[in-house]
Amino acid sequence: MKKYLILFFLSLILVFQHSAVQAQCAMCRSSLESNVSTGEVAVSAKLNLGIIYLFVTPYLLFSLMAFFWYRTSRKNGKSFNPAKYFKS
Repeated sequence: MKKYLILFFLSLILVFQHSAVQAQCAMCRSSLESNVSTGEVAVSAKLNLGIIYLFVTPYLLFSLMAFFWYRTSRKNGKSFNPAKYFKS
């Protein structure tokens, strides 16, 4: 079950990352279009790399926090019981 949950979240992140990488603000887009028209392609590649870096960083930090929380809760012998919180 854990493997499927991890696989689901990784595939979800990859799907959303692909659509978000293509997005740019209007000002960045116009700047890149003017640079590409003059022949400077390296600027657009670096800007896209910066966008990817800014997109991945919060997910990486959240994943690390969740991993350490999970590891310490397993060491203490406490397990998460969803029935305790979601009573119907």
